[in-house]
Parts: sequence; structure tokens; C-alpha cells
Amino acid sequence: MTASAVVARSSPVLDRFERPLRDLRISVTDRCNFRCPYCMPKSVFGPGHRFQPNAEVLRADEILRLASVFVSLGVTKIRLTGGEPLLRSDLAEIVSGLASLRISDLALTTNGALLRRWAFRLRDAGLHRVTVSLDSLNPVVFATMSDSHVDVSDVLDGLAAAREAGLQPVKVNCVVRRGFNEAGVLDLVAFARAHELTLRFIEYMDVGATNGWRREDVVDGDDLRAVIDRIHPLIEVAAEPGAVARRYRYADGRGEIGLITSVSRPFCGDCVRARLGVDGRLFTCLFATDGVDLRTPLRRGAGDDELRVIVQSRWQGRDDRYSELRPLTSASAPRVEMSYIGG
Repeated sequence: MTASAVVARSSPVLDRFERPLRDLRISVTDRCNFRCPYCMPKSVFGPGHRFQPNAEVLRADEILRLASVFVSLGVTKIRLTGGEPLLRSDLAEIVSGLASLRISDLALTTNGALLRRWAFRLRDAGLHRVTVSLDSLNPVVFATMSDSHVDVSDVLDGLAAAREAGLQPVKVNCVVRRGFNEAGVLDLVAFARAHELTLRFIEYMDVGATNGWRREDVVDGDDLRAVIDRIHPLIEVAAEPGAVARRYRYADGRGEIGLITSVSRPFCGDCVRARLGVDGRLFTCLFATDGVDLRTPLRRGAGDDELRVIVQSRWQGRDDRYSELRPLTSASAPRVEMSYIGG
């Protein structure tokens, strides 16, 4: 798989709210070795679930081709997600091809269970950094939150491997769900501070059609901040435009945390993210139900200019702001395709 080292970039493509297309999340697989109840509950994603057939999944060369189109439209950051991206056997090939596009930020989000065997290969392929999802250090709570037979020690070893490989900064994402894992927040803070990890807490969100989301299960980011601030005083840090996390540094200088507050403090206003599904559909919102098919024209022989027009047209017509409108909508409205937020 080859790519031009330099992709010509057009003027920024703006949506109806003048938000530029800057970040792209690419789902490389819909399969996962975890069955987190808030993401892929076993009751739905069990033995009878139909995952995307291989023929319908974008090939490595197709991912690179479409990524180059997005880069030409102004994308400077690409994040690989899943499912669990480390289950894809040609992942290093995909990373290498994307790295040749010379974007400023190439990242990956993973549950970390397989990261020990992948970290150095991905670094050598050109990956810049990694985010690991870790909802608890407690083995029992971890098993409940992941609904898997993976031991939490495997994830911790994966984090260590990422640091050894120099995939910096190493970030840790924790989804906090009331009644499940909020009691372990301070333990995660202490762990992250001790190992120089950037920890971000994510409010439990209504992503996916099957997680039984209820507003009362959400622990607001402000409440989490207050709990942490009592033990480790925090100072807010100015965030870059389009950032998903509100950032706070520890007053003693030992790192920082982030809060991703899509429920209590939506950040739709400056959202610059698009998502490419495993089947080649383009989504312009994490919560979107409808996507634009890019795989079909790609496989029918569409040139880069034609693909560019499709993407540009969809983005220019974009008016997504689901999180801001959530209070006006039903919490049980159908959603599709859980995708790691990353960041």
C-alpha cells in the first residue's frame, strides 16, 4: 500500500455553523474482545450477532485512499478506532500508510488488552500516540464493566508497553456510570499520577441503540471534578478550539486530567470531527443514525475528485448538534455504531 508523502490541501471546508472538517475517526473493525454493557452488551452482541462480512469492510488500501481525500479537505488528525482496532491483523500496514500522509496527529484508541504485542510494531509503523480505555483498577469492577475474561493486569501491561514504546502522551479514558465504578475514581487518579498518564473521565452517554441509557446513570463532570479537587487541587487549562475535553492540571504540577461532558456540558458548538465507519459510511456526528456511503462509489471506480465532492457536499450541509438538543429529544431515540470518543 502506497501513498503520496504530501497531499495537496484545499481551503477549509465549513459546515452550516462554520465548523471546519479537521478530525477523522476511522473504524477499522466492528469486532471487539470486550462486551462492555454501555457499548456492546452481550445480550445484543452475542453468538448470534451478525458482524460486517469481510467483503463489506473497507480494505487497507481503501482506508488509505479515503483518508487521503479527507486530508486534502483539511483533516490534520486521524484516530483509529473499532470495535477493538488491535483485532485487525493488517493494522500496522494501515498505520504505515496513514503515517505517509504526514498529518500532524495519528492516534489510536484501544481497550489495551492486546497492546503489549502491538505497541512497538505500531510505533515503528508511524503511530504517534495511544488512548487506552480503562474503567476501573478493581478486578471485579473491571470484569463487570468489560464483561470479559480479560484480566485488568493485561490492560495495565499494555499501558506499560505503550510508555516503553514512546507512544506519548499515553491517555486513559474512563467512562463513569453511576452505581458501577464511580467509587474507583480516586484510585484511577492516583494510578495515573504515579505513572505519568493523562486521565480523562467520560460521562456515560447514549451512544449506541442498545446500552439502556438513562440520565440518572450519569455522574456529571462537575461532580467528578469536585471529588478530585478535594484531594488533588485542580487548575483549569484553556482548551484548544474543537477539543472534546475540559482540561485541568494538578496544582502540584504532577500532570493533568480531562473531563468529557457531552451530557452536562455539550461541546457541539465547535465540533470538527467526522467518522468513517468500518463499511465506508461517513458520519458527521458521534450520535448520527444516517451515513453517506463512500465505499460504493470508491469500488465503482470514482476518482479522488468525485469522492472529494461527496465528502465536501455532506460536510457543507452538516448541521449536527445532537448533544445540545438532547434535552429536547427522547433519551431512547435509536442510535447506531458505538465508536470510541478518543481524543
